[in-house]
Amino acid sequence: DYAMSVIVGRALPDVRDGLKPVHRRVLYAMNVLGNDWNKAYKKSARVVGDVIGKYHPHGDSAVYDTIVRMAQPFSLRYMLVDGQGNFGSIDGDSAAAMRYTEIRLAKIAHELMADLEKETVDFVDNYDGTEKIPDVMPTKIPNLLVNGSSGIAVGMATNIPPHNLTEVINGCLVYIDDEDISIEGLMEHIPGP
Repeated sequence: DYAMSVIVGRALPDVRDGLKPVHRRVLYAMNVLGNDWNKAYKKSARVVGDVIGKYHPHGDSAVYDTIVRMAQPFSLRYMLVDGQGNFGSIDGDSAAAMRYTEIRLAKIAHELMADLEKETVDFVDNYDGTEKIPDVMPTKIPNLLVNGSSGIAVGMATNIPPHNLTEVINGCLVYIDDEDISIEGLMEHIPGP
């Protein structure tokens, strides 16, 4: 059961915030560093070091690959990381090494972490019990729907396409007004990716 929960927890996004643990840890580390959208960029290597040192004790390449994906306009509909430098291409060209690229949080990423300091979500121990990290982000946007996600775990997989933020919000408002709305009714507001 433990092995299964670990595999599922890493490979599939949490429906509450649309993030996998590594994405959540990167965004939280950038938030703690004050790596905000309206401040100077920081070297990607600096952020990777913080993430693997405090929150995600795995290889640096896995963390950097996550950062690169969150900074690519062709990987996410609404980028969560604002990157400066070579972050690869849609044709498969690799990103530059982390020592050459710089990053900061994208403006929309702040909406995923708004009100963290107001005890809106539970915090749990990091891997060695020296830091607290959010169990889930208190997002104001339906990130799983707007950015989509894909993942493969033991015996299960997900592949959710991204959707338009305005259409998804309109669909949420309609659903709040009428919980019994049909799929066809929802699709009048969220026509598809």
